[in-house]
This record gives sequence, C-alpha cells and structure tokens, in this order.
Amino acid sequence: MTLGFSVDALLPRARGGGVLKMGLAALSEDEWLDPAPDLAAREAGFAAYPEGIRLTAGSEAPGRELTGMLGVEGGLAEAAKARWEDMCLLTRREGEDFYRLVGAAVAFPSDWRPAEKMGLPLTAMHAPIQGYAEQLASGVDRFIAGLAPGRIFGRCNWFIAATPALRWVAEAPEQAFAHVTPENAGETLFVRSERQTLRRLPETGAILFTIGVYVAPLGSLSDANVARLAGAMEKLLAGEGDRRGAPHYVAALQGFAQTREAAIGSPI
Repeated sequence: MTLGFSVDALLPRARGGGVLKMGLAALSEDEWLDPAPDLAAREAGFAAYPEGIRLTAGSEAPGRELTGMLGVEGGLAEAAKARWEDMCLLTRREGEDFYRLVGAAVAFPSDWRPAEKMGLPLTAMHAPIQGYAEQLASGVDRFIAGLAPGRIFGRCNWFIAATPALRWVAEAPEQAFAHVTPENAGETLFVRSERQTLRRLPETGAILFTIGVYVAPLGSLSDANVARLAGAMEKLLAGEGDRRGAPHYVAALQGFAQTREAAIGSPI
C-alpha cells in the first residue's frame, strides 16, 4: 500500500517541516479511495454541516461523470456521501491557463469554508499557507495542467489539534491548547492527517481532488511516529508553526515524546 488509511500509516509519508513539497506518490485504482468508509459518519457530517456542499453550473457535468465512475446516482454531493473522502472539482475556463474550484462536497474540512473558496484559482485558495505562493504554486499548476486521465496521485499532511472532531474549526490556540501538558498530551493532543488524491476525469477533463480525513490521539500512535512529530516541531517554516498554533503545544508534545522514549529504554 503506497498510502495507507490511518494516521499511523500516513505520517511516515507526510512532510515533516522545511521547504514545501507536493510529495506525490503514484496510486493504483484500488489504492484511490478508502475501501471501508464509515457512511454513517459521513451522513452525520453532512447533516451537521450542510454548507459543506457548494455546487456551480461548472460542476454538473463532472459530477455526473464522477458518480458514473463510482456506480452511484446523482452528482458531486452524492459521490462524496457514498465514500469516506471529501471531494472537490476544479476546471479551467476558456482562455485561462489555471484551474478554479467549481464544486465542493466536504463534511470534514480542516478549518476552511467552501463558500469562501468557490471560483478561486488554486493559488488564491491556498493563500493562508505560509510559503505556498513562493514554493509550490507554479509547480502545482504545471502538474495539474499535465495530469493525464487514468493517472492517480496521492499525498498526505498532518496537523496537531486539541479535538478529535472530524470537522475541524481551529480555535484561538492559546485557548484550545491551554489544558495540554506533557503528562496529558497523549490524551489531549490529536493528530489529524489528510490523505489527498488528484486525478483527471477522462470525459470532462475536470480535476477531482479528494480529501480523506483521519484523526488519532497522540498517545495511540507508534513510538516512531511520536518521535517523528516531536522532531518536526523544530523544522516548521518560519511562520508556519505560528499558523498551526505550535508555540502553544510544542513543549507538551515534546515532553510527552521524551517520556515515551524514556519508557522504551526502561526494563520491564
């Protein structure tokens, strides 16, 4: 499996700080989407967040093509409700050489609102991400423009949150992490990873971007992944750590990691 379907499986493939990179891996068809989606959680997620579905005229034909590929009826919204992944569609307008968001069906977004992103080019959509415009924008645009039908690529990321909620709305970090200590970080810090894929729909040429969200308590992760996260705290880009609220949880996370490491070395 090139990219797994859990936080523990995804973290080794995720960027750990430093220069932004796409970090893409080629996926086979059977690695594309989660084979065991929790559809009850999906239904509850969309019921709690109906504004996560935003459709435009430009999403209609690609949405129908997508549901045909998945063997369900309807359009983009129905496709996303039938699988674990949130789904977004991007198309290119005549005369433009970049792609815009034309449809979104997201039950579990990571602190973003589809209504605010609809119609925007990719660079504008990612404006809050420190370093995206300088380090990634042109490469992402070139990659998407050249993405051939039939090819599927995936990547993953991670965030530290103070909640296990699948739909994550970030609070002021000084409040969200105020209760976190090195002693309780294993139960009060949660690692959120997005398993993202990109593919071109062959008939309409639209780009489908999927986002599978996985969340796990810090203490449930492998020793290697706890150590990996602690080390990554030192490598985040200037400004990126602040955006992630790192100053308010880094001491607790690293303290927990040190305790875990000491326990590994202790005799039973």
